[in-house]
Amino acid sequence: RECYKLANVLAKSTLIPQQYQKKPEDCVIAIDMANRMGVSPMMVMQSLYVVKGKPSWSGQACMSFIRAKYSDVSPIYTGTKGTDTRGCYIKAVSKNGDTIEGTEVTMAMAKSEGWLSNPKWKSMPEQMLAYRAAAFFARVYCPEVLMGVSAEGEIEDSEIKVEKAPDPFTK
Repeated sequence: RECYKLANVLAKSTLIPQQYQKKPEDCVIAIDMANRMGVSPMMVMQSLYVVKGKPSWSGQACMSFIRAKYSDVSPIYTGTKGTDTRGCYIKAVSKNGDTIEGTEVTMAMAKSEGWLSNPKWKSMPEQMLAYRAAAFFARVYCPEVLMGVSAEGEIEDSEIKVEKAPDPFTK
């Protein structure tokens, strides 16, 4: 009951992201997620967005989740800036002192996976490399913090592109 009261108050606020304004039902979901994660509802609202009807965490949120669970977290850049060899992976230290290195994401990978259709990969490749590396790391090493929600870019990039067969009756 308290959750619904809070959701109604939040939905009237202009300080929350626009996609939650005047939508107490969406605010309830954000409050529930925040409670289960032990974070503020505002953090969830600022970091969770909807792509094609599905919630998705921002790359920045993934880094925050990783930093909350591991120490000494850093994006490590590899290769030559401005080339297909440019890449990034996340390096972290677990509570027992083990160093963990996530999947390296490269510009060559971004090209082969078709991610460059998102203009941000061209305008801010370093940021996109880090965000995608964070999403990969979180998906493998701390999936519980993502709560089954996709990370930035995963929904758009995982869509199957279907090509229609040519019509045999047209020339």
